[in-house]
Amino acid sequence: MLRISNILLACSAVTFFAREVLADCSYSSLQQATQAYISGQATGAFATSVSVTNSVYTENFRTASIRTGLISKPLKIDYSRSLHDTVECATYTEVIVTDRAHPYVIGTQMRFNTPTDPASALTAKQIDSIITDQGDWLFNATGTFTYASREDWFVIPPERRDTRAAIKAGADAYLDLFNNKNVVVPWGTPCNRLEGGAYTGQGRPTDSCNVGVPSGVALVNRRYVIDETLGSVDVFLNFGGANGIPDSHEFRLENGKLRFVHTMTVMG
Repeated sequence: MLRISNILLACSAVTFFAREVLADCSYSSLQQATQAYISGQATGAFATSVSVTNSVYTENFRTASIRTGLISKPLKIDYSRSLHDTVECATYTEVIVTDRAHPYVIGTQMRFNTPTDPASALTAKQIDSIITDQGDWLFNATGTFTYASREDWFVIPPERRDTRAAIKAGADAYLDLFNNKNVVVPWGTPCNRLEGGAYTGQGRPTDSCNVGVPSGVALVNRRYVIDETLGSVDVFLNFGGANGIPDSHEFRLENGKLRFVHTMTVMG
């Protein structure tokens, strides 16, 4: 009976993604896409649902099989949060799995084709996942879950939203600081950084993200997903130069100032 139930769930996820997500790159259609990704990852069905789109799939910046990679495995997801970029027709989803059998913290950027027919299905052309687990930088899925689930990434009222350019500039300033200490970063107070499972904040109004930033490190090959409604941007990049290790830096800005920073860095 359980096996039949899982099959039905998988079929449901495939059908939903293939038929119900409208391809106008509206915010709601992208939300449906991330919902399909999350529900499909929970059952292992998502890899089947996107296979017909011929999407390129990578894990930690290496080409992988969408049929056999982690995206095809059912995971017990404890927490997720997504960004939706209507300009680039792209999404980013942070996924936390605290399962003792194999915990993960995953960041997935998806980029979609923009069809000429708004009634056709939204199809993924590129899916890139940064997958962190034991041995990666400061990895602790339980810690990540604890701190991430306490944060409030509320929808910012339209009149208070920063522009795409301002959000991207804030992220770039932070990332440029790693290789140029003369860069002016729009630090906010308080600001909390979640780096792997380690947290800089102590719940004080004076909490700062301007701590422990290294120097002489180039962060390059940046790929952005920007969501103005959340004041947020996720950046996939190579940490340490063109051949550097896979890394994700996600930022939230409020009133033009950094409020939250989430990082995941693959060491192996």
